[in-house]
Amino acid sequence: MRKNLFLLSVIFITSWAVLNGQNSEKELFNGKNLNGWKVLNGNAPYEVTDGMIVGTSVTNSPNTFLATKKKFTNFVLEYDMKMDEGLNSGVQIRSHSNQDYMNGRVHGLQVECEDTQRGWSGGIYDEARRGWRYPLEYNEPAKKAYKKGEWNHFKVVAFNNNIMTWVNDIPAANLVEEETENGFIALQVHGIGNNESLAGKKIRWKNITIREIGAEDFSKYKNNTAPEVSYLKNQLTEREKSDGWKLLWDGATTNGWRGARLDHFPEKGWSINNGILKVHASGGGEATNGGDIVTTKKYKDFILEVDFSLTKGANSGIKYFVDTELNKGPGSSIGCEFQILDDRYHPDAKKGVKGNRTLASLYDLIPANGLEFNPHLPTTKYVNGYDHWNRARIVVKGKKVAHYLNGIKVVEYERDTQMWRALVAYSKYKDWPNFGEYEKGNILLQDHGNEVEFKNIKIKEL
Repeated sequence: MRKNLFLLSVIFITSWAVLNGQNSEKELFNGKNLNGWKVLNGNAPYEVTDGMIVGTSVTNSPNTFLATKKKFTNFVLEYDMKMDEGLNSGVQIRSHSNQDYMNGRVHGLQVECEDTQRGWSGGIYDEARRGWRYPLEYNEPAKKAYKKGEWNHFKVVAFNNNIMTWVNDIPAANLVEEETENGFIALQVHGIGNNESLAGKKIRWKNITIREIGAEDFSKYKNNTAPEVSYLKNQLTEREKSDGWKLLWDGATTNGWRGARLDHFPEKGWSINNGILKVHASGGGEATNGGDIVTTKKYKDFILEVDFSLTKGANSGIKYFVDTELNKGPGSSIGCEFQILDDRYHPDAKKGVKGNRTLASLYDLIPANGLEFNPHLPTTKYVNGYDHWNRARIVVKGKKVAHYLNGIKVVEYERDTQMWRALVAYSKYKDWPNFGEYEKGNILLQDHGNEVEFKNIKIKEL
């Protein structure tokens, strides 16, 4: 009788655990061979040595991935990783390889591991798809978590839209994605081109385990102290709501917006469809079709975020401190502008002074350049290109203003100073009195005659 009761108890506890997602931890790597894994895309070899998976970099090969044959959605993944000097690598999660997407190229979220002074190990990159989702510029303290040349412990928690990472027990990324995906786990040996100095270098993994989880398991991770970055489509997370964020556009109506020279929303030139706000192409003229749109409310100190997608060769902008009464003639309303531009194909990128009309610049005044704020970045700014989503962030605290592009600061300035007035005096705004020095103003999305899309428009007043 007791034996039967014991067996029934075990069955009940096991069933309850499975229903609640509390499955036991499983080894993804058995320490002996690569059963359950397959190589994708490149030619870099993987082998098992002393209980480790070892990947070796080779010249003239694309990125090579060792992927699990099984797919996962909600889990806690842990692994130890050690990388030779000078390499870049990562671990794919919820990733895919489909023949109808770039001939089977692996794509999806990657937990970064890098041996660089940039220090973004533990950040999240969307391989071969959407670019950086969580660069560690969002979380400065986490840049020091990775130990160069040593074993490093990574933990990844994925549950529904949430992706969180830790490096050596230090919170690194806290990402909320627009969609929940199901996909494989994969270890990456990054391509090195024809760089012979990196050929033969090793990346090592061990202690690779995974535990599939449910809502109750995930609840213990909700207080992750890493700053949250959300891509939920026209929605706010609970953390954003409690932190004072509000949607500036609700994703469905024109509420809170009007034409810059109208008392209502334009009847042409703009459309709303499937949570996307679109300004339509009309020949490249400035405010000659539907015209600019502005918020009905004026703002003083704030953090503004806007996701935008450019078509090839497009031009637009996000303006702030706008006074719609200033310019009654042709052209756009006057205000400070976060430039939106396809730098590669629009001629305006080569005009102005030292690139001050390029993407994310303070238009005609200050060029966007992330290297001024982090000299270890490999490029001046991270751009996802046309027909991809990019994120603008504008931070205004009193007289101090900053522009961010895809999470990286690229412009910083102070209004109402001698330097500010000197910049304005040599710009196209020189004839507008007190340009950029208003205490508050409207926020504007520009109609420059090219097709541009917007979503996830939100603001936090300071």
